[in-house]
Amino acid sequence: MTRERFRALVARAIDTIPPTFARAIQNVAIVVDDEPSAALLEEMEMEPGEVLLGLYQGTPLPERQWDYGNALPDRISLFQRAIEQECDGDEECIVMEVGDTLIHEFGHYFGMSEDEIMEIEEHYWRGEGT
Repeated sequence: MTRERFRALVARAIDTIPPTFARAIQNVAIVVDDEPSAALLEEMEMEPGEVLLGLYQGTPLPERQWDYGNALPDRISLFQRAIEQECDGDEECIVMEVGDTLIHEFGHYFGMSEDEIMEIEEHYWRGEGT
């Protein structure tokens, strides 16, 4: 799949994110990379066979101090090849997988626990707002 087509699917996925979530997000760049580097996978202590679909890099909101500012945007990387492989190239699946990955990574931006993120993801997969 071309990067242009994948980005179009990412744009569709962004539109599926619950509005209450989306409105609260500020200064976050969403980028598409082919795949995570070997160094990143090692840094994240990924086991062989584990798949990394996305990654949040930045300072979560609850960790920001009063003097936080003049910072580059936080970053969410989406790994196109991993997402395509996870979905066998099915575009509707890609939209849902990207949406789910973004919700998960935005959860890290908000400083949520894995349990809180999983609850939001469950609502997302059922088509419910948060």
